[in-house]
Amino acid sequence: MKKDIGFFEAFSIGVGGMVGGGIFAVLGLTIQLSQGAAPIAFALAGIIALVTVYAYVKLSLTYPSEGGTIEFIVQAMGNNLFAALVNNLLLISYVIMLSLYAYAFGSYGCALLIGDDQPWLHNILATSVIVIFTFINLMGSFMTGKTEDIMVFIKLAILLLFTGVGFTTINPSRLEPSTWSPPLSIITGGLMIFLAYEGFELIANTAKDIKNPEKNLPRAFYSAVIFVILLYIGVAAVAIGNVSIAEAQKAKDYILAVAAEPFFGKTGFTIISIAALLSTASAINATLYGGGRVGYLIAKLGELPHTFDEKIKQGYEGVIIIALMSIIFTTSFDLENISIAGSAGFLIIFALVNLSAFIRYKETQANRFITGFGFILCSLATIVLIGYNTLHNPHALLSSGLVIGIVALFSALYYKIEKRKGTAQYLDKDLKNHLHK
Repeated sequence: MKKDIGFFEAFSIGVGGMVGGGIFAVLGLTIQLSQGAAPIAFALAGIIALVTVYAYVKLSLTYPSEGGTIEFIVQAMGNNLFAALVNNLLLISYVIMLSLYAYAFGSYGCALLIGDDQPWLHNILATSVIVIFTFINLMGSFMTGKTEDIMVFIKLAILLLFTGVGFTTINPSRLEPSTWSPPLSIITGGLMIFLAYEGFELIANTAKDIKNPEKNLPRAFYSAVIFVILLYIGVAAVAIGNVSIAEAQKAKDYILAVAAEPFFGKTGFTIISIAALLSTASAINATLYGGGRVGYLIAKLGELPHTFDEKIKQGYEGVIIIALMSIIFTTSFDLENISIAGSAGFLIIFALVNLSAFIRYKETQANRFITGFGFILCSLATIVLIGYNTLHNPHALLSSGLVIGIVALFSALYYKIEKRKGTAQYLDKDLKNHLHK
């Protein structure tokens, strides 16, 4: 098989996965919690992602599979009820990401159309964008890879321009330690927006199609995450430096558009709003077609079938279910609830990926200190996120707990009904041939 994914393509997949609609949606939430220390909050979340990248690199090189994250967990812990639970948690996390993108689309759409966020219009816009791209997927028409590459370029160009020009008008006093929230709030601010970094794991799904993987995979993983950490820190600094905390809290759902006004005027507000709409729409389409549907297939079949591409193209059932769940999330929960649920889900999943690399250290040749530290770091981050919200925002935590509880119950019942014994040792059947060469 010809391997036609190089370093730049893998890097673009990782950066495009991270810089989707997340930064447009969660920046205001970070500022609300961390205030002047928002750049530090993004840095803290980025460090967790960077430590976890080590485990992904080792596992991707050892188990190159389209199954990606869930394949790693199956290889370390077996194809059993626990693996089914984790996969469904990953699937619901993709649904939450779709909800986040749709929520951001609604927020920026309202800001662009009427200059304010009205719930009725917000819900119409958020629901409509999911429905539109669901129909596009069902018809078999989807944005090609080249179109997605162009979208990634446009997103990055606008954000880099925003950051570069925005630094010239920053008010440094708004970033001084006196403007920072207490340390625990800063840490929690970073953890609540951790899902803005989750997209790097999509690089793992390309592992078996990448040229010179021993060289290109590590470079793609690390460079993508480091680039995005620096980008997020810059964007957060420009937003804080150009908008007062009071203004940021008032317009927290579309803060980037407001932050562009001091140096670009009303034109900047419009450009950033349009960029947010394009970015979130692109992310919704890509998530519906890619990660979410892959997760649905594995949840239903227990493995990736030989006719993987055909199954994906014909996976109407999965697309409809994922889309409906996303609409329910988007219209039922606010941004904070969605962000907490998504970040908690990915922190748990990344903790398990680090643990998988720790368990399979002989096969992966991974350093157990680094992977063990990654597992502890993600686990502690999850505990801090849950603990803080137990004290300060129990309602949002209840929503997240309810979602995870339903996923666990569904996984157990479905597994029992299907009587799956976990006989498939590999989710991706091509992996068996790779490991037995």
